[in-house]
Amino acid sequence: MATLKELLQDQAKRRAIVDDCARLVDDEVSAKGGLSGLAIKGAYAVVKALKPGMVREACDHLLDEFVEKLEPYYAAHIARGSGTFAAFLTPKSTEVANALLGVTDQKAARAKNQTIKKAYDKLRPTGVKNVESAVPGIAKIIERHAA
Repeated sequence: MATLKELLQDQAKRRAIVDDCARLVDDEVSAKGGLSGLAIKGAYAVVKALKPGMVREACDHLLDEFVEKLEPYYAAHIARGSGTFAAFLTPKSTEVANALLGVTDQKAARAKNQTIKKAYDKLRPTGVKNVESAVPGIAKIIERHAA
């Protein structure tokens, strides 16, 4: 079984994974409700208006580092030898979310675009909850492309 890093070496698969990740972000944002959902949707709209295609670019830019964080989970899932990656990863959603947000926190700290940095800082307090909800979708994307 290939590692996730090896999977990304196939450029066609990488493009498909990035496309799926960008769709997942769109779906996750559109599913948000309540006042915090309005804030997320508003910030997301600002980001998309500032630079169309930015979400896809960000997914591509972050993918290698996210894969690095997900690789140990994937290896443990493969070693277990049964069940889906989503079933394996979902109970670890908080841990996975924190690992992935560690990557984006570092990127945001170095961001030069102050509008994007402010939007990230505004949304970060609810980041773990929001990324946790996306973990099953992330696992399903990996399963779809690792097969």
